[in-house]
Amino acid sequence: MSTHKTSTRTHDVNGGLTHFDDGGQAHMVDVGAKSETHRVAIASGTISMKPKTLDVVMDGTAKKGDVLGIARIAAIMAAKRTSDLIPLCHPLALTRVAVEFTINEADSSIMCNAQVETVGKTGVEMEALTAVQVGLLTIYDMCKAIDRGMVMTDIRVMEKHGGKSGSWKVE
Repeated sequence: MSTHKTSTRTHDVNGGLTHFDDGGQAHMVDVGAKSETHRVAIASGTISMKPKTLDVVMDGTAKKGDVLGIARIAAIMAAKRTSDLIPLCHPLALTRVAVEFTINEADSSIMCNAQVETVGKTGVEMEALTAVQVGLLTIYDMCKAIDRGMVMTDIRVMEKHGGKSGSWKVE
């Protein structure tokens, strides 16, 4: 059984992290005073697999059905449910979730890109990351009977726009 120690320090223990108060306790960030802006985040990630597994995905012959079609729906649903999965995320009214899969036959991999948008007071990076991860997990789930060695990598935010901090893009 693990225990959690509560800090009694009064100085800044969080190093500027916004999900911790001055006492080091986790809390949901107050975004009430922030301006509503159009916010966009794009995330991506890749799942690598055996060539025969990729063939099954491309041929549409997986026993569970249309792998990429179902993974796309799962990714969209995940973006919408991010605040149910990540404890300190705000529930957001998303205005757009677009998910694309790119097959790379040479590397025997599939890249998932998710673009998530809202008009609100906080960004959608977590929603985009969640969409990508669940999209890739769905591919794994649908293909694991033929390839348990699939590997998900490079899951990251590629760019974000909107809000006080403006735009950011991977260099």
